[in-house]
Amino acid sequence: MELIIFLIIGALAGFAAGLFGVGGGTIIVPLLFIVFTQMDYSPDSIMHLALGTSLATIIVTSISSLMAHNKKGAVMWPVFKNLAPGLAIGCFLGAGIAGQISGLYLQLIVGVFLLWVAYKMFFGGKKQVVGHANDVAGADTELPSKPKQLAAGGVIGIASAIFGIGGGSLTVPYLTRYGVVMQKAVGTSAACGLPIAIAGALGFMFFGMQQQVDVPNTIGFVHIYAFLGISIMSFFTAKLGAKVAHILSPELLKKCFAVLLTVVGCYFLFKGLV
Repeated sequence: MELIIFLIIGALAGFAAGLFGVGGGTIIVPLLFIVFTQMDYSPDSIMHLALGTSLATIIVTSISSLMAHNKKGAVMWPVFKNLAPGLAIGCFLGAGIAGQISGLYLQLIVGVFLLWVAYKMFFGGKKQVVGHANDVAGADTELPSKPKQLAAGGVIGIASAIFGIGGGSLTVPYLTRYGVVMQKAVGTSAACGLPIAIAGALGFMFFGMQQQVDVPNTIGFVHIYAFLGISIMSFFTAKLGAKVAHILSPELLKKCFAVLLTVVGCYFLFKGLV
């Protein structure tokens, strides 16, 4: 029965990710929080399990997304190489930081983050960086020095672990800020999701085992059944969501998703404060 529930979550998360063009973490974390709560897991572990499991599932979806973007030549590999070490180290450490934060405070932090994403989706998106005309490989963009990119990767990695996301909400704005065209920012962000997801999942496993989480079918803060069910279904339904997205109005979709995230964000804040 558990596996069926997680397959349904995976189907919804994948479809929504493809439909709205956002990482599955913003969908997976709230859904897992609700399911784990209904399963009467320890309140101190629920949020950590949702975050760790979300990052683990992003390993599979990021590989699929990375391959698709790489075929279109949208991944700036030199930039990826500069960001990746910081992303991996930051996300692993971020898992350790998240492990020290109480489940209650994590709820509030994620709730505020979801409201921020909702705000950006509802009011943002109109000003897109066009980039340079000859920016085929991203060579004409003026990105910061390698040490600064490494440091930026560390910050994005830490935040990604605490929010349970693949980092797209943070990496894309960072790259477009320095003149990277939107398509390449999204493609490079998709590649960056892989080191974030791997390091984050390993971090939540490691630090979760240190705390001896008393929940069945888990390795640290990663729920194995949830990981398998969500990964399998989201891989297929993301493509379906992307097809439907081309039929409907992108602006309407973004606004609908922003409303959904606002409701979920308020739910987290309400649960955390009451």
